Amino acid sequence: MINQVFENNLILTPWCELSEVSVGQHLYWQIGEYQVHGQVLLTSWFVLGTVLIFGLVANTNLKPIPAGPQNFSELVTEFIRDLAKTQVGEEDYLKWVPFLGTIFIFIFVSNWSGALLPWHLIELPSGELAAPTNDINTTVALALLTSISYFYAGIRKKGLGYFKRYVEPAVFLLPINVLEDFSKPLSLSFRLFGNILADELVVGVLVALVPLFVPIPVMLLGVFTSAIQALVFATLAGAYIGEALADHH
Repeated sequence: MINQVFENNLILTPWCELSEVSVGQHLYWQIGEYQVHGQVLLTSWFVLGTVLIFGLVANTNLKPIPAGPQNFSELVTEFIRDLAKTQVGEEDYLKWVPFLGTIFIFIFVSNWSGALLPWHLIELPSGELAAPTNDINTTVALALLTSISYFYAGIRKKGLGYFKRYVEPAVFLLPINVLEDFSKPLSLSFRLFGNILADELVVGVLVALVPLFVPIPVMLLGVFTSAIQALVFATLAGAYIGEALADHH
């Protein structure tokens, strides 16, 4: 629970140890030589299962005039398609709708699961359940996938000529352009992680101190913020991919 002692294991050593950064109490599973946060896998499986079940229900027995789950599914699909078209560009956006859609839906459902479900009421041998995006390992993984995707998009379209962007419009900008590419995944991962963690901490503290009506407006604000964070992440991912595909003159 929130009144438990929080651990801040900030590892200032190589990037390979970033996964050891942790905030809060965790349920550790030993897989070979590695320890993983078991509660993150449990909630991630729940989110993936929820999305899969809804997708099967919404896209079974499709009707010419959509209604119910099918209508909502098509609405989400059109929204993601429009987002991809705006950020990636009309020429290439259809290829990136599945990726951006997966990123957006996973983050959206993960964030809302933390805002709406009483995860903390479920007792574990150690640690506590929370939204998957409440763990830095999840957000870093999503950010790295985004980075790999825009590098892949640029190299696939332009070949090795993609790297000319680092010396444009002038050679002396090379360090700045390289630093920019390294800062993108950091910005994506820590923005999402920080906002979701802060929201759950604030709600948890208010529930512990004033358990009745005071936390409700904050919880509603958290629901809105969770949706915005999913939109921001997917929008930035699309913008980075669109930037990699764009022709620079």
